[in-house]
Amino acid sequence: MSRDRGPRRLRRLDRSALIAASLTALSLTASGCMVVHGEREVLPATTRAEAAKALQQFTTAYNAADKAYDSSLDADHVTGALSDIDKARLKAGAANSPDGNPAHTPLELSDAKYTIPKKAGWPRWFLADAAGNKGGSARWLLVFTRGSLDEPWEVAYLTLVAPGNVPEFKQDADGWAEPVPVNSTQLAVTPKDLSKDYSTYLKSGGDTFAPGTHTSDWRALRQKDSERPGLVTQYIDEPLASGDYAPLALRTADGAALVFFTTHHFEKQTAAPSTSVPTPTKDVLALTTGEIKQSLTMEFVSNEVALDPAKGSADQQVTVLGRIQGLTAAQGE
Repeated sequence: MSRDRGPRRLRRLDRSALIAASLTALSLTASGCMVVHGEREVLPATTRAEAAKALQQFTTAYNAADKAYDSSLDADHVTGALSDIDKARLKAGAANSPDGNPAHTPLELSDAKYTIPKKAGWPRWFLADAAGNKGGSARWLLVFTRGSLDEPWEVAYLTLVAPGNVPEFKQDADGWAEPVPVNSTQLAVTPKDLSKDYSTYLKSGGDTFAPGTHTSDWRALRQKDSERPGLVTQYIDEPLASGDYAPLALRTADGAALVFFTTHHFEKQTAAPSTSVPTPTKDVLALTTGEIKQSLTMEFVSNEVALDPAKGSADQQVTVLGRIQGLTAAQGE
């Protein structure tokens, strides 16, 4: 796993530099000079050494939580979509295996590459791209965020992407990346609208998204499963794009953007009279409230990563590169 070049003392100095920028406003105001607000200063989100430390802390906490099936052990290291998915997974695991995860295998991440945006204000965030001992050859993309220097780094987005699909990012002379504003109109789809547009696409189709596993193939599978003998399945898709679920985007070298976003899904299975809903798995049952008589409604949170082309480029379709979805709750009726 890659590491920053400086020793611990240099890491402290780098962190002190970020803090010093925030204090600039006080000193300049006192002297009567121009006021420079730290929250408006364009700075790297973190150092590469601190990014590597955050990845290691996350991995340690994630493994501890997975081994014990205890979400409190990594609660300070996850947020947003990943927090919802991870917490529900651990809750179901604990219900079915109170003594911990009998199949636990520690997650090992290596060959980490850090893409760190240079930006003003909070939240600050960065992308870690690593190889993992799970998920085959896929690259693990983890987006770390935090709202202030006093907060820990938390992973909001976790997706797996084929190695050849991770784009090259635009960087300045010092190697810092460029974040894309969520309201940018320089792309085929404004990043803040991706969650909404993806939800609409799953319901109605269209040409906004390129065909693939997480678009046309998923819609075809849903259509196939919507009506089976004795069982009807209904799907509802909703955007989830504010607060901890806000999209985050990085400029790629060709002017496009890699965008991370979240969606919210419901799947309701209704059995015909005199029949019953197929018996759910034990993990689904662990998250189910109510009695399953004629229907079961399952709730999911999904986090996606997509390549959003630059406006005016030859291909204007958004390509969804990866998606991880998790059951968060279920209701029987």
